[in-house]
Amino acid sequence: MTSLPPTVETASLPSSPTYRRRWVWKRASVLPGFGLTMGLTLFWLSIIVLIPLGGMILKTATLGWDAFFNAISTPRVLAALRLSIGGALIAALINAVFGSIIAWVLVRYRFPGRRIADALVDIPFALPTAVAGIALTTLFAQNGWLGAPLDKLGIQVAYTPLGVIVALIFVGFPFVVRTVQPVLADLDPEIEEAALCLRASRWQTVRRVILPSLFPALVTGAALAFARAVGEYGSVIFIAGNLPMVSEIAPLLIVIKLEEFSYAEATAIGTIMLSFAFLMLLALNGLQRWSRRYEEAQ
Repeated sequence: MTSLPPTVETASLPSSPTYRRRWVWKRASVLPGFGLTMGLTLFWLSIIVLIPLGGMILKTATLGWDAFFNAISTPRVLAALRLSIGGALIAALINAVFGSIIAWVLVRYRFPGRRIADALVDIPFALPTAVAGIALTTLFAQNGWLGAPLDKLGIQVAYTPLGVIVALIFVGFPFVVRTVQPVLADLDPEIEEAALCLRASRWQTVRRVILPSLFPALVTGAALAFARAVGEYGSVIFIAGNLPMVSEIAPLLIVIKLEEFSYAEATAIGTIMLSFAFLMLLALNGLQRWSRRYEEAQ
């Protein structure tokens, strides 16, 4: 008895990665307007992102290695970079903790004024940075509502590095809340109930059930908060005091260099900040991929 040739439905297709890549590309290329939309995408990204960054890097390249190193290695520049990058990192870590708690409360609990509290989270998004800086300075100055009692305890916030961190926390915490909040909303409470039924403690439920599910969103929110804080200018200059070697941030130093017509030195400082932020985001992206692979392996 002769066997029939395989039909189109039963015939096996090549499964090599090269074939799959070509098939996906062909399938995507037949979508209406694919070439036009891809061209517009590349054009817009080039105009908005690649060309400005490339221009800054090319301007920095005109310095030469010796001049570049001298521009970024002065004590004033190093102190400003340390404060901007270190303060942004500390603020992002604090926002990761308290932003997750705020998101948890807004998602899991029902209480009077919940909608108002949820709307207040977006105020740093809508508030002009200069207004935010003035408000924080008024609040934490030595004669302010919070600054006066803190001053009696020997804690000075305004015109210190602590004030810089407070301002960076203010502008960054909505990123964590809004990134973690939808993930928490989609997390089924029955999973937690199942863990409790299996005699897992509250801490084990949080550590082994909730945190692994929230970790990618938490890392994303912290990365966005860090990227937002590392270049913050408007809300910081009012509360920082802008004292060289004490509370002067790198964005302010860039503005000072521009006012002095030292464009190459300003771009050198900007290149260092851009490089550090890019490496930080790259590391966080790798951490996200590792966490997803870890979850799939479980």
